[in-house]
Amino acid sequence: MEEGPLRLVREFVNTLDLEAGTEALAGPDDLGKWLRQHGLPGSEAATAADLGRALELREAIRELLIGGPAAPEAADRLTAAARRARLRPEFTPVGGSRLVAGAGGVDGGLGSLLVVITEAMADGRWHRLKVCHNDACRWAFFDISRAGAGKWCSMATCGNRNKAAAWRARQRS
Repeated sequence: MEEGPLRLVREFVNTLDLEAGTEALAGPDDLGKWLRQHGLPGSEAATAADLGRALELREAIRELLIGGPAAPEAADRLTAAARRARLRPEFTPVGGSRLVAGAGGVDGGLGSLLVVITEAMADGRWHRLKVCHNDACRWAFFDISRAGAGKWCSMATCGNRNKAAAWRARQRS
């Protein structure tokens, strides 16, 4: 299964690198630049309020990917962002449809991410987008394993660390 447009959502979630302690969206100009680099609307004049909504959406997406007790609140935040983006169906003469963001500006750009998420949920790719189980990492990755059971962004780093720590814990007990 190919990642396709879901890559855009993965890259958005990964604008915060917990391990390195870097934030790619440190200010409104950074948000505008990110939207522009990814061909999304809203890059012309992002405000501090736009940045706040973008960061809230990013973390809601991460929480939804993680699941657990925070998932319902995360889903509510995605729903609120979809309302701000004015997502609506658009039909084609040949019987097709897709969601489009009716809002302009940053809300429209963020709405484009929500469209990708909705399409991925419909076609089954969403369950392949995951967050690393390493709490210090939480990097989003697309699981290309045959069974779709990946837990680590990389077996060479996070997976190996976790397995080594588990082995050491077993040896101590």
